Amino acid sequence: IKPIAGADVLITHPEELQNPYPMTLFVQDAQGYRTLSRLLSKAFRENQHQGQPQIRAEWLEQENEGLIALSGPRQGQIARQVIAGNLPEAQRIAAHWQSVFGDRFYLEIQRTRRAQEETWIAGAVEISSSLGIPLVATNDVRFLESSEFEAHEARVCIHQGRVLDDPRRPKDYTEEQYLKSEAAMAELFADLPEALANTVGIAIRCNLKLTLGQNFLPQFPIPDGLTVAEYFAKVSREGLDERLAKRPPVGSGSLEENTQSYRERLELEVGVINQMDFPGYFLIVADFIQWAKSQGIPVGPGRGSGAGSLVAYALKITDLDPI
Repeated sequence: IKPIAGADVLITHPEELQNPYPMTLFVQDAQGYRTLSRLLSKAFRENQHQGQPQIRAEWLEQENEGLIALSGPRQGQIARQVIAGNLPEAQRIAAHWQSVFGDRFYLEIQRTRRAQEETWIAGAVEISSSLGIPLVATNDVRFLESSEFEAHEARVCIHQGRVLDDPRRPKDYTEEQYLKSEAAMAELFADLPEALANTVGIAIRCNLKLTLGQNFLPQFPIPDGLTVAEYFAKVSREGLDERLAKRPPVGSGSLEENTQSYRERLELEVGVINQMDFPGYFLIVADFIQWAKSQGIPVGPGRGSGAGSLVAYALKITDLDPI
């Protein structure tokens, strides 16, 4: 089994925020994975509408390296124009995305017994013929077996706050949206075999390799002349000094003995954390915790095993003295 990474996304224009259109983006390689990650993160941070993150068209036009794009089926930008009877505009939009993605752009078609699908397929075939954009057949799978359609409808009703026998509820799905076999899809698109062949072509072009079992953390900015381990030890010691200056160490010995006990515990933790190659992680967490506090965002005093760490206390990640 070859895993293929990608995302169904909503694309929007600033003048049409209430009318986004779907596209599917597949990752070809590591560069494509980074590109898609940036686009999705940007959509979540900067362009959410009614709780839906949307990618602005200009973002995708400017940054699409390593991505394969599907036009979207009958709800897509091009299909909407075809269904509205405006084939020239559909061709113009298709040519635009072809200029953006080159041979990485496909016209997506489906046969799930939903309205206007055949109208879109006829238009897609004509656009494909005139512009040389390949077709690709998909099935918008929502459940594994056709017998699960009613259960899926019940789930949709729960989400929409409706009941199954409500005559006014939208019927957005059909029993055809199950995971069809290769033979079933071949029969369904017997008149357009190239659309099925292109699914294999896309799979061949997608070759993302991820290194698993290894942590990849951002590079925390470190002052010149210090390693991350040295800087981590330095700020941990300074942080402990600040804590002890405000709240004396606890223990059964003298102030000096108790202070030494804290320092020994800190050095033990620093050594373990550096040995496990996690100093950057602690510095990153300390940074965003301090930023949250500076912005008036509530931060808890500490929970779980983190509350038992003297380093976390020294770096002001937690506010609980574990000793």
